Amino acid sequence: MAHWLMKSEPGSYGWDDLLRDGGTEWDGVRNPAARLHLRAMRVGDAALFYHSGADKAAVGIMRIARAAAPDPKDADWVSVRVEPVRALAHAVTLKAMKAEPRLAALEMLRQSRLSVSPVRDGEWAAILELAGA
Repeated sequence: MAHWLMKSEPGSYGWDDLLRDGGTEWDGVRNPAARLHLRAMRVGDAALFYHSGADKAAVGIMRIARAAAPDPKDADWVSVRVEPVRALAHAVTLKAMKAEPRLAALEMLRQSRLSVSPVRDGEWAAILELAGA
């Protein structure tokens, strides 16, 4: 199983929206690198739901429920279906991630504008530890 980090502005679509809906199509991604990451996702992979914008924190864990398919809004791009697994016990802020030496190579920190990025196993464990899991 692979791990990912997926960003969304909470004012547009936040963790509470995902919980309410029980799942969503993760569409609208318009970055070639992020598209490659979406294409690499497999059913059962786990992803952190990261609130970008003012919050700047990982707040929950999602499961990839359907692998990449053409984005319903633009078939030149792709989307995946995600479902909520659980909220993190404590949100893990961007500040906390930057302060954690085990996360120094985290793709999201290296390429901060990327909305979908991989998370290595050790980084995943470190983030869950920071979240109190």
